[in-house]
Amino acid sequence: MASNSHAVNNVDVQGQEPPTQDADASTTNKRQKTSKVWDDFHEVDIPNVGPKAIKDIIKNVRESVKYVNHSDSRLKTFSDIVKQMGIKERKLVIYCPTRWNSTYEMLNIASRFKDVFPEYKERDPHYNCLPSIEEWEKVDKVCHLLKKFSHATNIILGSDYPTASLYLPEVYMVKVVINKAAEDSSDFMRRMTRFMKEKFDKYWGECNLLMVIASILDPRCKLEMVSLCFPLIYKSDFDAKVNIEKVCQALEEIYNDYLQESSSNIDVRTRVEGSFSSTPSTKVSQDFESGFAQLMSMIRARESVHSVKSELKCYLEENVYISEDNSHLSFDALEWWKNNSMKYRILSNMAKDILAIPVSTIVSESTFSAGKRVIDAYRASLAENTVQALICSADWLRNKYGIKKKQKNFVLF
Repeated sequence: MASNSHAVNNVDVQGQEPPTQDADASTTNKRQKTSKVWDDFHEVDIPNVGPKAIKDIIKNVRESVKYVNHSDSRLKTFSDIVKQMGIKERKLVIYCPTRWNSTYEMLNIASRFKDVFPEYKERDPHYNCLPSIEEWEKVDKVCHLLKKFSHATNIILGSDYPTASLYLPEVYMVKVVINKAAEDSSDFMRRMTRFMKEKFDKYWGECNLLMVIASILDPRCKLEMVSLCFPLIYKSDFDAKVNIEKVCQALEEIYNDYLQESSSNIDVRTRVEGSFSSTPSTKVSQDFESGFAQLMSMIRARESVHSVKSELKCYLEENVYISEDNSHLSFDALEWWKNNSMKYRILSNMAKDILAIPVSTIVSESTFSAGKRVIDAYRASLAENTVQALICSADWLRNKYGIKKKQKNFVLF
């Protein structure tokens, strides 16, 4: 799963309008981040626990699938046996060596045909890579383990919903599955998961602040999610406590950055508005309303005394949001912050910037993979805007009508 990564070093805050400048300013500069915590947002990744860790277990299964799919005659013989045995499955999946989830799909489908391969061996004497019963049992255990990895990958690679806040709970579940597999009765599972745990602990030796903060900014989770996940993710309670404190400190620093920016924008707007209020008529109006203005300034001063808690503290002290829909993918955290932007003026801008960052770039990179299908030998002279319109329009139409791309599998019959 190492390919499912998204570099977030020195994250540029997205979706934020540039701050208002003075009237004499000739250029507009991007907002400068004063907190050093932004520099600690390292690359998002999940430890590689893919086919390399189980290559000896899946060797004969992989070779069997490749052998059957090598020619139409072999595939026809195999499909005849499937018909005779009344198996409902209709296709074998060709794997991609560079994608661990592709190997999982191959193993998962092939295990449903494990009774077919021995029969095929009787008809094809050249077939000499038949998996043993013991190997099939290992494949079943491996598939059960990798099923959760596949589920977590599919959620993180989603493109129709924000994924940043979903990263931490999915990693938590991966650790739960690894720990459970480490206590399996079979020796090979314990050896395999020992390697996985080492990779996992090495990766989480440094807390990934960005993904944890994104989870806190999900109103259904807040700090409750962190307090539940960290004791399991880290080796000791002390490490979990230290990293929770580190997350809280980083969250406070980022919030202060946004608070400082908001205050500076208000001061700039006040100076700009004041430069247009020097006419005599305006001065008379100000003299006329001076009593009201003085009272309003005292009211604001009194209110500022009572409002000692920041938006961040108020947000964290409130109860978590209980969604009516049990499906965690149907809840849109960005929409929630949009609806509560009047209550949390500063914190909503911060949440908008962080939650909008996708966990993985795989979805966006797949757009470029479609280039050869759009710009073929007959369309090599298409303009850049035309190519972009073709790719985007096709994606929008598929999303509008709920059309999913078909996987390229070999159908038996």
